[in-house]
Amino acid sequence: MSLDRREFLAKGTMFLLLTGAASRAWAFIEQGRPQDAPDYDIALHWWAMYIDIEKCIGCGRCVDACKVENDVLPEAYYSRTWVERYIIPPIDPADPMAEILPIVDSPNAGRDGFPAVPAIAGAKSFFVPKLCNHCADSPCTQVCPVGATFRGPDGVVLIDKTWCVGCRYCIQACPYGCRYFDPRTNTADKCTLCYHRITKGLTTACCEVCPTQARVLGNLRNPDDPIHQLLKEHNVQVLKPNLATGAKVSYNGLDGAVR
Repeated sequence: MSLDRREFLAKGTMFLLLTGAASRAWAFIEQGRPQDAPDYDIALHWWAMYIDIEKCIGCGRCVDACKVENDVLPEAYYSRTWVERYIIPPIDPADPMAEILPIVDSPNAGRDGFPAVPAIAGAKSFFVPKLCNHCADSPCTQVCPVGATFRGPDGVVLIDKTWCVGCRYCIQACPYGCRYFDPRTNTADKCTLCYHRITKGLTTACCEVCPTQARVLGNLRNPDDPIHQLLKEHNVQVLKPNLATGAKVSYNGLDGAVR
């Protein structure tokens, strides 16, 4: 890596709105040593997220908060999290065996909410927030040729951008479409679960601004964490369970049409 690029990365992190303590933690993350972040016992954490589709109203505040908090480029295709709207048409009485294809849209990644659409009699609609699933057996970490993308002992999948060579293998390998190429750093980028926040006892930006608490971050290694009750009381599912990636984002009310 050239000196110019190092300087660029250093300046880029200055745009993050961090406290002094969080900035110190982020320095360890960039070095690929999140477990060494001060005042954070990595062995006591195994992060996961619960998303209640029945509560999501598609306001887009989570997407906006993520972009602002993490200095993500404004264009929709550069998004660490986004929201999709699904409209499921009713069964056609004339052909009840016909395949029903959902209508899916995500204007500007859902950041500005969703425009009204003409009502379809008998149809149902809902919103699905998406982000990196921080898989326990993540395909992205398996294909990285230099070990730049890795899963930490607390279950968070991160990217060491000082090692990333920009080959895009991880972007292709992610079955959830959760990674993109950042042209400013010439490296892959994705959701970090706001690692600079959660290592300081804060929740993610997306969870913090959700007006209906449709997103809940939890520590599965803490038996008293409310996420255990949410997972127990609801019939939760993960996206594409057939892939057996060990996804740690669980959804309540996930329709079979969601892909």
